[in-house]
Amino acid sequence: MSAPLMPKATAVWLVENTSLSFRQIADLCNLHELEVKGIADGDVAAGIKGMDPVTAGQLTREEIGKGEANASYTLTLITSKANEQVKRSTAGPRYTPVSRRGDRPDAIMWLLRHHPELPDAAIMKLVGTTKHTIALVKERSHWNIQAIKPVDPVTLGICSQLELDLAVQKAAAKGAKKITGDEAAPRTLIPAHEVAGTAAHAAAEAERQKVADVAAAAAPMSDADKDKTYNADSVFAKLKGLNTPKDDE
Repeated sequence: MSAPLMPKATAVWLVENTSLSFRQIADLCNLHELEVKGIADGDVAAGIKGMDPVTAGQLTREEIGKGEANASYTLTLITSKANEQVKRSTAGPRYTPVSRRGDRPDAIMWLLRHHPELPDAAIMKLVGTTKHTIALVKERSHWNIQAIKPVDPVTLGICSQLELDLAVQKAAAKGAKKITGDEAAPRTLIPAHEVAGTAAHAAAEAERQKVADVAAAAAPMSDADKDKTYNADSVFAKLKGLNTPKDDE
């Protein structure tokens, strides 16, 4: 609950000039009831001159009369128009100071170049421009296109870095949702094992060859191989042919 201006001085005046209860004055001035009683007894706020809340425009005579007639009535202060908080309008494009309006095409071009994922609606909100102006800059048909240079809108003071980051993150999240299960995300770097001439590629090739050899050895015999007959002499002859002679020590 809001308190009147100079609450103790107001309480002094109400104690001296009205028949309001201590509880009513305490609730109105955001004071303790015993503190108001001390004001009435002269123990508290000694030397403080009372301030008339009616003259100050904080209370009406009718409101005081209602409180004097009913001891349980809670008095309400007059709300000053100057104290009312102005609500910021969220409709329409962002307001851009006159001194910065000439920089909007530069900011639009920067956003189109560095953040192509941003939709026109997001650029309109960040820069405070129209869709028609964005289209003119995008199509390079703006009347001052030769003088337009891409400049960061944060540097120009048109928007904050936080607002720009939030807009980019939101646009990136929407773009990620459009990727279906069959479509793979675009790759930005090629894995090292896919680049020919690298050590990782040679190791990967050796590993693939090793796996192929193991698979070939474990493959089932064909019908032609099954029909072949082997004897001990032919098998040992082949094994002797595989042995390489050792160098003389």
